[in-house]
Amino acid sequence: MINPINHSLNKESAKKYKIEPYVMSADISNSEGLIGTGGWNWYTGSSSWYYDAIIEYILGFKIQDKYLKIEPCIDSSWKEYEIHYKYKTSMYNIKVKNKNSKNTGVEKFILNREEVKDKRVLLRDDGKIYNIEVIM
Repeated sequence: MINPINHSLNKESAKKYKIEPYVMSADISNSEGLIGTGGWNWYTGSSSWYYDAIIEYILGFKIQDKYLKIEPCIDSSWKEYEIHYKYKTSMYNIKVKNKNSKNTGVEKFILNREEVKDKRVLLRDDGKIYNIEVIM
């Protein structure tokens, strides 16, 4: 639902969607007579959906109960990427390595050169720099 191109795969669905196939809408109607019509396009709310989709669901950067974990869902051709995240006074430098050309799945989560078995780290406000290496 979130990818606008999926609403424009053919002329019939594009006519129903009624907005640009390259612009995410913040709303897709389910009202009678308007089902499938996009709305609130070119709006800050739709940009936040893109941001959330990219950061959380593609790059896999997730914070839950003050724990940081990385669960990528990327194209297998991506070899690596980096995220630099500042949490209050601390800095988290994250490098994701995909040498096995995977789409998903974390094999190792390494914090400051020590493997973390539960593959997550508690975010700390201590002014330190934390280096995380994620091996897919």
